Amino acid sequence: MASPSENAQHHHRLDYVELVVDDIPAAKSFYSGAFGWRFTDWGEGYSAFEDGRMNGGLHDQGEVTPGGPLVILYSSELEASAAAVEANGGRIVAPIFSFPGGRRFHFADPAGNVLGVWSDAPAKGAS
Repeated sequence: MASPSENAQHHHRLDYVELVVDDIPAAKSFYSGAFGWRFTDWGEGYSAFEDGRMNGGLHDQGEVTPGGPLVILYSSELEASAAAVEANGGRIVAPIFSFPGGRRFHFADPAGNVLGVWSDAPAKGAS
């Protein structure tokens, strides 16, 4: 375990995200297929994930309640990420749109959790 001084640079930064899902195997299939997340199961109702930058978990101990904090993922290929979401059973709820920092879209995973994906990369073919 890291000492408090080793983790000082992480003070007040997002550290872990947990999503309530109604079907852990389906959620694992979606997130591994759409985004390449790796999972470690911890008993019947919990699976931890690693995405290479941040860790979190999926659990089935509660009700999925869309509208909580918006978790936003980064993508260097936004259109490909949107396609992967749909190909793996997600639903785009806000198609790709521009904002001052780049572009993004929002999607619902198969359990109904709404997340966003953003990119600072221009659209393919844009100058």
